[in-house]
Amino acid sequence: MTFRLAAFALLFAAPAFAQAPAPAPLNLQQSAALKCSAAFALGAAAQARGQGGAWPALAARGREYFVRASARIMDETGWSRDLVAHRLAEEAKGLSQPAALAAAMPPCLTLLVASGL
Repeated sequence: MTFRLAAFALLFAAPAFAQAPAPAPLNLQQSAALKCSAAFALGAAAQARGQGGAWPALAARGREYFVRASARIMDETGWSRDLVAHRLAEEAKGLSQPAALAAAMPPCLTLLVASGL
Protein backbone atom coordinates (compact mmCIF):
# COMPACT_ATOMS: atom_id res chain seq x y z
CA MET A 1 0.00 0.00 0.00
CA THR A 2 1.43 3.38 -0.87
CA PHE A 3 2.19 5.99 1.79
CA ARG A 4 -0.68 8.14 0.58
CA LEU A 5 -3.21 5.34 0.88
CA ALA A 6 -1.83 4.09 4.18
CA ALA A 7 -1.76 7.60 5.62
CA PHE A 8 -5.33 8.31 4.60
CA ALA A 9 -6.49 4.95 5.91
CA LEU A 10 -4.87 5.77 9.24
CA LEU A 11 -5.92 9.42 9.25
CA PHE A 12 -9.53 8.83 8.47
CA ALA A 13 -10.14 5.68 10.46
CA ALA A 14 -13.25 6.12 12.58
CA PRO A 15 -12.71 4.02 15.70
CA ALA A 16 -15.32 3.94 18.42
CA PHE A 17 -14.15 5.38 21.72
CA ALA A 18 -16.75 4.20 24.19
CA GLN A 19 -16.24 5.45 27.73
CA ALA A 20 -12.48 4.92 27.69
CA PRO A 21 -10.44 6.60 30.40
CA ALA A 22 -9.05 9.99 29.44
CA PRO A 23 -5.79 9.60 27.54
CA ALA A 24 -2.58 11.12 28.80
CA PRO A 25 -2.24 14.67 27.49
CA LEU A 26 0.36 15.39 24.85
CA ASN A 27 3.26 17.69 25.56
CA LEU A 28 4.17 20.45 23.12
CA GLN A 29 6.68 18.32 21.21
CA GLN A 30 4.20 15.46 20.83
CA SER A 31 1.42 17.81 19.72
CA ALA A 32 3.68 19.36 17.10
CA ALA A 33 4.77 15.92 15.87
CA LEU A 34 1.14 14.86 15.52
CA LYS A 35 0.19 18.00 13.61
CA CYS A 36 3.22 17.74 11.34
CA SER A 37 2.57 14.07 10.67
CA ALA A 38 -0.89 15.00 9.40
CA ALA A 39 0.58 17.91 7.42
CA PHE A 40 3.15 15.65 5.75
CA ALA A 41 0.48 13.09 4.79
CA LEU A 42 -1.72 15.80 3.31
CA GLY A 43 1.27 17.46 1.65
CA ALA A 44 2.39 14.18 0.07
CA ALA A 45 -1.13 13.60 -1.21
CA ALA A 46 -1.18 17.13 -2.68
CA GLN A 47 2.17 16.51 -4.35
CA ALA A 48 0.86 13.28 -5.85
CA ARG A 49 -1.89 15.39 -7.43
CA GLY A 50 0.70 17.80 -8.83
CA GLN A 51 0.32 20.45 -6.12
CA GLY A 52 2.63 21.48 -3.28
CA GLY A 53 5.60 22.03 -5.56
CA ALA A 54 7.05 24.67 -3.22
CA TRP A 55 7.76 21.96 -0.64
CA PRO A 56 10.47 19.33 -0.80
CA ALA A 57 9.27 15.86 -1.76
CA LEU A 58 7.31 14.53 1.20
CA ALA A 59 6.42 10.97 0.20
CA ALA A 60 9.42 9.13 1.67
CA ARG A 61 10.69 11.51 4.35
CA GLY A 62 7.18 12.52 5.43
CA ARG A 63 6.11 8.88 5.68
CA GLU A 64 9.09 8.03 7.88
CA TYR A 65 8.41 11.06 10.11
CA PHE A 66 4.73 10.04 10.32
CA VAL A 67 5.60 6.46 11.32
CA ARG A 68 8.26 7.43 13.86
CA ALA A 69 6.18 10.19 15.43
CA SER A 70 3.13 7.95 15.75
CA ALA A 71 5.17 5.15 17.33
CA ARG A 72 6.92 7.58 19.69
CA ILE A 73 3.59 9.04 20.83
CA MET A 74 2.22 5.55 21.50
CA ASP A 75 5.36 4.59 23.42
CA GLU A 76 5.54 7.79 25.47
CA THR A 77 1.84 8.16 26.30
CA GLY A 78 0.44 4.65 26.18
CA TRP A 79 -2.07 5.79 23.57
CA SER A 80 -3.54 3.08 21.35
CA ARG A 81 -3.05 3.04 17.60
CA ASP A 82 -6.77 3.88 17.24
CA LEU A 83 -6.47 6.94 19.47
CA VAL A 84 -3.43 8.19 17.56
CA ALA A 85 -5.32 7.63 14.29
CA HIS A 86 -8.32 9.52 15.65
CA ARG A 87 -6.19 12.48 16.73
CA LEU A 88 -4.35 12.47 13.40
CA ALA A 89 -7.72 12.62 11.64
CA GLU A 90 -8.67 15.62 13.77
CA GLU A 91 -5.41 17.35 12.84
CA ALA A 92 -5.95 16.52 9.17
CA LYS A 93 -9.42 18.05 9.27
CA GLY A 94 -7.94 21.22 10.74
CA LEU A 95 -5.35 21.33 7.95
CA SER A 96 -7.71 20.45 5.13
CA GLN A 97 -7.92 24.00 3.83
CA PRO A 98 -4.98 24.88 1.57
CA ALA A 99 -4.21 28.05 3.54
CA ALA A 100 -4.06 26.11 6.81
CA LEU A 101 -1.75 23.49 5.33
CA ALA A 102 0.47 26.15 3.75
CA ALA A 103 0.74 27.97 7.10
CA ALA A 104 1.61 24.77 8.97
CA MET A 105 4.20 23.54 6.50
CA PRO A 106 7.16 25.91 7.23
CA PRO A 107 7.49 25.01 10.94
CA CYS A 108 6.80 21.37 10.13
CA LEU A 109 9.54 21.32 7.50
CA THR A 110 11.88 22.73 10.15
CA LEU A 111 10.96 19.81 12.41
CA LEU A 112 11.48 17.40 9.53
CA VAL A 113 15.00 18.72 8.94
CA ALA A 114 15.72 18.69 12.69
CA SER A 115 14.62 15.05 12.86
CA GLY A 116 17.48 14.11 10.57
CA LEU A 117 15.22 12.53 7.97
